[in-house]
Amino acid sequence: MQAERGRSPIRVVVAKPGLDGHDRGAKVVARALRDAGMEVIYTGLHQTPEQIVETAIQEDADGIGLSVLSGAHLTLFQRLTDLLREREADDIVVFGGGIIPEADIAALARMGVARVFTPGASTQEIVGWVSAHLGEQAEGADSSVAQTAQTARAAQTGESAGTGESVEGTEASPA
Repeated sequence: MQAERGRSPIRVVVAKPGLDGHDRGAKVVARALRDAGMEVIYTGLHQTPEQIVETAIQEDADGIGLSVLSGAHLTLFQRLTDLLREREADDIVVFGGGIIPEADIAALARMGVARVFTPGASTQEIVGWVSAHLGEQAEGADSSVAQTAQTARAAQTGESAGTGESVEGTEASPA
């Protein structure tokens, strides 16, 4: 679809960090993204945040999708987003899914996680969001991605990002 419009395909690293050994959902999401015309690099089970960030940088990824079912989501996402900042690769959009309590979604947004998909999210919803939020980055016009990053950074510093967007549901909101 994107190739027909002259764009580079969206490149996404799908990863299973930590000790979680359940990867069926990650594989379903990876397949749905591939079927939608995106380039997907699936890292496999038991990856460290360091391995995931290195893969994303080497593969010139537009985004990283983490699947976390272990309950270690706050620790794993924090380490990943810290590493992206340290490597000056925080333009890579981070999103994720899994067993993540609603109460933790705002904390993840403050870390820089752009979106969290909880159980029940459809593959169409995930593909649609990734297309809308990473598509601009793949074609070089990163205004939407920059706005997402600006919102996340503003949440960390307590400043207003000025986006005026109302975010509901599982959208990672810094509020």
